[in-house]
Amino acid sequence: MYFRPVAAAVASASALLSLLAGCASLTESTQQNVLVQTVLDHREIAGVGCVLYNDVGKWFVTTPARVTLRKSAGALRIDCQKEGAGWAYEKVDSKVDGNLWGNLALTAGVGYFIDKNTGAAYDYPATLTVVMHPAAERDALPPPAAGVTLY
Repeated sequence: MYFRPVAAAVASASALLSLLAGCASLTESTQQNVLVQTVLDHREIAGVGCVLYNDVGKWFVTTPARVTLRKSAGALRIDCQKEGAGWAYEKVDSKVDGNLWGNLALTAGVGYFIDKNTGAAYDYPATLTVVMHPAAERDALPPPAAGVTLY
């Protein structure tokens, strides 16, 4: 009789772990390493200052560079500029990792909400190629909307 409570506790713990096995937050990181490169007139251009930001953080790089950013369900915005060369402003949507849908079935929805809120079940492209616009084009455009961060 002494071993029954221990066996029940082990069985309960095993059942809980098997339910959580599908959670991307347990198997995937909330961080992602991406390569940022900039292109102007079909050629890679180096030394461009870029700001990458989403709803959970902001990162500064000089291209070409690798940066570790925090994943999110929200879009990643990229704002780049090199004095005398050009500028760019792009938005990259995150893609759902396959583990997110497994969580919906395996954990009765609990893992789905955890991974959706932590960003663990989302990925950005591993390589971000930013297409620059010549510096002269920027002067011809209207000013950006209020609240838009420009580098």
